Amino acid sequence: MKRLAPALAVTLALFSAAQAVADAIQIDVRKTNGCGCCLSWMKHLEESGFAPIGEDMFGGSLVRFKLDTGVPQRMVSCHTALVDGYVIEGHVPASDIQRLLDERPDAVGVAVPGMPYGSPGMGPENDREGYDVFLIQGDGSTEILSSYLAAD
Repeated sequence: MKRLAPALAVTLALFSAAQAVADAIQIDVRKTNGCGCCLSWMKHLEESGFAPIGEDMFGGSLVRFKLDTGVPQRMVSCHTALVDGYVIEGHVPASDIQRLLDERPDAVGVAVPGMPYGSPGMGPENDREGYDVFLIQGDGSTEILSSYLAAD
């Protein structure tokens, strides 16, 4: 019986870890090959409980993909992701993606246009510049979903 307890504990721990991976929400990330900030953003997603899967695309194909999925040209950034029917453009914090999935607005998705320094994947947050996360509507209009002030 004493030998059974450690084996049972290990089995339960492995099952819990496997269940956590199975429960993670998959995010399909389209990016250019070798983009370091894209990989850093994907790491941020993993650390926040998501399961990002990257797919490399060539420049023109990636731009076409962005436009075809409803990302307005003024909202474009370096990578585009798909999750549960929504488009995620750029360095959107995981907390805003989770908010999108929890609230389920009638929208195309969310975007952080450009590549603001200090946004997830773009350098240290404690040195960030201010930026906004935009909700993209079906007609291409946008509204601010979240704002992040510049670090002091």
